[in-house]
Amino acid sequence: TVLTPFHAPPDEMASLLTHSAFVPRAARAPLRARGCQSRRGVGGGVRVVRVVAQGTGRFIVGGNWKCNGTRDSVAALLVSLNAGKIVDNVDVVVAPPFLYIDQAMEALNGNFQVAAQNAWVEAALQDPSRQYNSQSGAFTGEISAEMLEDLGIPWVILGHSERRTLLHEDNSTVGKKVAHARVHGLSVIVCVGESLEEREEGHTLDVIFSQLQAVADEIDDKEHSSWGSQVVIAYEPIWAIGTGKVATPDQVQDIHAAIRKWLADNVSDEVSKATRIQYGGSVNEGNCAALAQHSDVDGFLVGGASLDAEKFVQICNSSAVHYKAVGRL
Repeated sequence: TVLTPFHAPPDEMASLLTHSAFVPRAARAPLRARGCQSRRGVGGGVRVVRVVAQGTGRFIVGGNWKCNGTRDSVAALLVSLNAGKIVDNVDVVVAPPFLYIDQAMEALNGNFQVAAQNAWVEAALQDPSRQYNSQSGAFTGEISAEMLEDLGIPWVILGHSERRTLLHEDNSTVGKKVAHARVHGLSVIVCVGESLEEREEGHTLDVIFSQLQAVADEIDDKEHSSWGSQVVIAYEPIWAIGTGKVATPDQVQDIHAAIRKWLADNVSDEVSKATRIQYGGSVNEGNCAALAQHSDVDGFLVGGASLDAEKFVQICNSSAVHYKAVGRL
């Protein structure tokens, strides 16, 4: 089936959910029942649900350096980042490897904030208070949220697909990590996304919603939740990370709109509007502008391109494209 998106009038900032690509058959009726408008695509083969949705948060770009760098290469990158001209209307967060976090915090100017790439939680711990503070430090090689709090590191990336797949972190563990990080004052970029197999089998939204539910189960309606302001969602389709393959802008917008609608239905309208949703998956200086034009793309989580200061600054400055496209300049 050829996907033929229905383009709503631009003044409505309409978002599209292309069901045949992303929604299992069993999930289609509940979506329609919530009052969405739908119509058939060309030949009747594609059902499209139109959802008017748009975030209200400030554009945010994260740079995940992963396991890359030496002391000298990191120093050079930090100098180049500081020399870049970044526009005023974007939040920028960079995540060096743990060993270089202090170096980054010392060197970076006020245009940047720093994130850790992970924070430990005792996965088997049961805690009705949802704080998950371990009573023991016997976890060789791990870094705790308490340590990040002690060093004044403001952000942490949690649930990245590489940790889910390589280190077998499940949804429950990621949810606990988010709750624990929030207890200790850390802002969180929580990653969600499907594998190629899950996408081809039509399970994309099932996978993403399960990942989101695990977070909502831990922080929804809790004092420390701060959904919307301190919890950023990064949609990173696993099949697009580091592969050079990128979801089309329309596909990205569809998924982001579905995430925002899920937040409205399962958390609150206020949270849905305030939560920032990033796209990550081979984002670079060549495709960021096209992606940023969509109303529910509130920023990017960038991998390889974040190791090149010139390219990364260009991606950060695509915020201007976003604000112009959605009428917020």
